[in-house]
This record gives sequence, C-alpha cells and structure tokens, in this order.
Amino acid sequence: MVAIDLQNVSKRYPGGGRGVLALDSVALSVEAGEWLAVMGPSGSGKTTLVHLVGGLERPTSGSLIVAGADLAALSPRELARFRAETIGFVFQQFHLVPYLTALENVMLAQYFHSLADAAEAEAALAAVGLADRARHLPAQLSGGEQQRVVLARALINDPAILLADEPTGNLDEDNELRVLELLRRAHAAGKTIVMVTHDPTVASLADRRVQLHHGRITDISWLTAGQDEQWDEILEQLWILRENHEPAIAENIRVAGPLPLANALDSMRQAGLIAPNGLGWRLAPEGERRASDIIRRHRLAELLFSDTLELHDEAQVQAQACKFEHILSPEATARICSFLGHPRACPHGSPIPLGECCPREAAAVSRSAPAGERD
Repeated sequence: MVAIDLQNVSKRYPGGGRGVLALDSVALSVEAGEWLAVMGPSGSGKTTLVHLVGGLERPTSGSLIVAGADLAALSPRELARFRAETIGFVFQQFHLVPYLTALENVMLAQYFHSLADAAEAEAALAAVGLADRARHLPAQLSGGEQQRVVLARALINDPAILLADEPTGNLDEDNELRVLELLRRAHAAGKTIVMVTHDPTVASLADRRVQLHHGRITDISWLTAGQDEQWDEILEQLWILRENHEPAIAENIRVAGPLPLANALDSMRQAGLIAPNGLGWRLAPEGERRASDIIRRHRLAELLFSDTLELHDEAQVQAQACKFEHILSPEATARICSFLGHPRACPHGSPIPLGECCPREAAAVSRSAPAGERD
C-alpha cells in the first residue's frame, strides 16, 4: 500500500528571472510503514520535499498524493486538518513555544487535532523518558530533551506519517542514540517515516535511501533482508572476537551473504557501523549499539530454549537463537529478559548485555565487577 506518491513533482520559488527550481520533476513512491532516508548536499531540495509531503507548501506542478489525499486539491482549511490528523513533524530547530511547558507544548498538538488531554500528554512524555520534566519550559531543557518533547508532540495524535528533518543534527552522541531509538520504535509500530539527514550512520537505519542533487533524484539504494542479516552476523562476530581477545581481521570473520566480505565490510564502514583498526576492524558507536542488541537477543533466546523450554540439542538451540536474533522486537526482548529474571549470562557463561528493562542495581554490579565475575 502506497502512503506517499509523487509523480513529476516540481517546486519553483519566486526570485530572479524564472525563479529558483528547488525540486525538478521528482517521481517517488513510499510504501506504508517504510522508513525512507533523504540525503544530499545543502540546497539539494531535501527540506522542500519534506515540506511538500507534509502539506506545508504546495507543488508548482505534478501530482502529490499523501495518505490517499490529493494535497494540491485541498483548501487551506482542509490542508490544516490533514496535517493535524495525518502528519507528525520533527524539526532540527525544535519549534517549541518558549513560554509553554513541555506538557503544554504536547497538549497544543492535541488542541489543534481534537481535544487536549493532560493525562495522555503526560503519558506521551513518559514514553520518551521525560515524565519528570513535564513542567519545565524549553529553556530549562537540554537539546536532547527538547527533541524528545518534539517527538512526543509529533506522536501524540498517532499520525500515520512521521516527517523528520535532521532530527539529530543538533544533538550529542548520547541524545542522538536516544532519539534514534524512539524513531526505531515508531517504525516498528508501523509508522511511515521520511527522514532528512546528512549522516550516513543515521541513514543506515532506514529501509531505503534516496539521494537528491539539484532537485533531482540521482540515486536510490536499499538493503535487502539478506544484506541486513549479513551486517548483523558480521557485527556479532566482531563482538565475539573482541570478547575472546582475538584479532578482528577479515580472516577471522566467517560470514556468508549476498555481498563478498570485503564489499560488506566497506559498506558497513561507509554506514558508520565499523572503523579500521590496524589491519582489522573495530565497532563504531552505532555498530557497538547494534551489536549489543544482536548479542543480547541471541543469548536470551539461548536461555529461553535451553532452560525454560528444555531444548537440550545444542545445534537446535543455536539454530533457533540465530533465527530469533533477527526477528525479536525490543518489546519482546524486554519481556523475555524480565521473564527470565534479567539474567547476566547465557548457558555457556558468556555475558548478556544489559537492557533498559534490567534493574539499575544489576547494571551497577555489571559495570563494577571484574571481567571474570561478569561471566
């Protein structure tokens, strides 16, 4: 099912002769539930594309259908209603009302949609980790906290489409990871996401990447499921090689997949998941996070099958755990972890990375214990 469909869409702004052509005959379809990353240099038309899809501007020519609505045919009032009911906006500059609290900023989006509900707005802030900051003004919040308020505001009316223009551009690494995790959750919940970014690491989280240059699409690329699994397997092996104090060189990485290993490693380097380390490789921060998630899912699945389901055939346990590490959602992983009592090691004694669901005291013990005791 197509959520966004642009056919020969152009946008020309007034100024100097024939004006400025920001988008030039763009044809693009985005499936419902797809995460699309839009990349390109400054002035390539990325923000214009987002504004058109969000109904903030109208195309000069061409057909633009979003969530079944022909945006060019809507009156200004109908367009405003369409935005309130269908689109959630996440901007780099936040655009929070400075004299309203975080709670009131979220409630403002409810007001334009239907009715403001303080309890629902508080729940939305709690979902982004800001329950204790609800009564603070934007100036009293960090940049990362403000962006999470923007996400809560964007999601409060359960929009079908989320438009994010450089959502992590002004954030430090820790807050970038928090915001990206919230976007991942929205995607897992079925939201269609169109995200503008300059960062190839951020773009690698999307299902598909579109490259714009001078208002035209110059490249469209995506990861097949097989390529994505190959990346996961490589990240997992790099993690295990590090645990075993073995060199992370290509000869020690035994992963099959659609790409030759050298090409897969290079594509992962370009995506910011790994980085050169002497003659081998090391996990970059985003690769570290992703590898931790994979290892955590795999080792929790091993425990589930061997201890709880009493599956004692080692080959079957490993085969099932390998399947589960690719399909478990964060919510399912947290539930399994809680059901198993937040275990710290798999059946073989290897440590299980802690998750957000794990008690804080367990995290403190894990960080402070010597390496041998963590097993």
